[in-house]
Amino acid sequence: MVAMNPVSALLTVEEVSMMLNCSIRHVYRLADGGRMPRPVKLGNLNRWSKKDLQSWIDDGCPTCRRRRPG
Repeated sequence: MVAMNPVSALLTVEEVSMMLNCSIRHVYRLADGGRMPRPVKLGNLNRWSKKDLQSWIDDGCPTCRRRRPG
């Protein structure tokens, strides 16, 4: 069994934009609007979990925003 390097499991915004075939700015718009999984904050850096992002894509890219009750 091969252990996954936790650092390689996190994607940069550039890698996410290539994965989604969109601009870096659009990735930030999606994240800010709650329309994709939230990034992991590492100081001033934003990183996305490769596993969470792939699951989101496999599920058809549903909105990740939480709805208010009522």
